[in-house]
Amino acid sequence: MLQKTRDIFGFRDDEIKLARQNNQLLSLEIEFGSRCNLRCIYCYAGDNLFRDNELELEEMFDVISQAKALGAQKIIYIGAGEPLLDNKLTKVIKYVHKLGMGHILFTNATLINSELADLFYSHKLVVVVKYSSLNQETFDLLSASPGSYKAMQRGLNYLFKAGYPDSEHHLGVETVISNHNLKDIPELWLWARRKNILPYVECMTYKGSVVARHDLYPDKQTIQTLFEKLSQIDLEEFGLYWNPYPPIAGFACRRHLYSCLVNSQGFIQPCVGIDLKIGNIREQKLADIIKSSLVLRELSGIRDNIKGQCRECEHHMECYGCRGTAYSLTGDYLASDPTCWRIKNEASIDISSRKK
Repeated sequence: MLQKTRDIFGFRDDEIKLARQNNQLLSLEIEFGSRCNLRCIYCYAGDNLFRDNELELEEMFDVISQAKALGAQKIIYIGAGEPLLDNKLTKVIKYVHKLGMGHILFTNATLINSELADLFYSHKLVVVVKYSSLNQETFDLLSASPGSYKAMQRGLNYLFKAGYPDSEHHLGVETVISNHNLKDIPELWLWARRKNILPYVECMTYKGSVVARHDLYPDKQTIQTLFEKLSQIDLEEFGLYWNPYPPIAGFACRRHLYSCLVNSQGFIQPCVGIDLKIGNIREQKLADIIKSSLVLRELSGIRDNIKGQCRECEHHMECYGCRGTAYSLTGDYLASDPTCWRIKNEASIDISSRKK
C-alpha cells in the first residue's frame, strides 16, 4: 500500500535521477482559475482568489504538450480555489488522457455529480478529495461553509458509484492538520485505509490565511505525536512501516526534484508554497525557463544544497521538510524547515507560539 502511494504521487529513484541528469520534468502542476465555493480558514491562497488575465484553454494545452516533451508523465490539477469551477478542467482532463499521461485532481468534491464522476473514471483520473474530518461540525467549521460536509459526501458517493477506488482508479483523501481536527485524524486515517483510499495527511503551509491564524497551527511536539500515532496504526493494523517526519504522513514530498507549477496566470513557480515567479510561459518556453532558473536548479539539488540541521538529519536522503514553509518563515527556500520537531536549537520556530 505504501509503495502504491509512492507510485501514484511520486516516482522511482532511477526515474528521478535520469530526469535530473537530462534537465527534464516528471510531472507538472497546473493551477486552475482562482475562484472557490468554500472559504477554508487554512487556505494557502488566502484572500487572493480573483486574478485577471488567466490562462486560456489553448495556452494550457500548449504548456502540457511542452511538459510532455520534457519527459513529464503526470499532470496534477490544483487550484488557488476549486478546480471544478473552471470550465476548462474537463477539456484539459480529456486532452491529457488522449496524450497518454497520468493525472491527479485535488478537489473539495462538493461540485462532483454523476456525469463528472463517470468522466473521471473513464479517463483514469486519480481523485484526491479534501476531507478534513469525519465530524460534520468540524468539517464545516474548517471550510467556513455550512453544508459543505454534506456536499462533499454527496460528491464522494458519486465517485463510489462510478467505481472508485479499484486497481486502476485511485481515490485519496487530503487532510490538512490543524488544532481543530487533530483528534479526528487517526479515525479518518483508519477509515481511509479500510476502504482502500489513500490518506494524504499534511501540515499546513505557512502562507495565505494561516499567517493570521496562529491558533490553527499545533505545536511541533503535537504534530510529532500525531505522525507517530499514524505510523503506529499502519504498523499494527496493516503491517506497514514508515518513518514519521513532516510535512506529509507516510510519504516524502520530493516534487522539487522533478516538478514545478504553472499558476493560473502562466507564471512558473517551484510549488504553491514557494511564491517565487521565475518566468512566464507567455514569454518563454517551459524548457528555457527550467534551464535558466537558478531557483529550480538549486531545489532539484536540494540534497546537496539544503542548509542547517536538515543537512545533518538521519532522514536527509528521504526527507527535506517543507520548502514552502522554510521559505515563508526564513526567506530562504534552502533553509532547514523550522517547523520540524527534529529542529531543536534556538533557531527553531514554533508557529503555535507566535503572537498575532
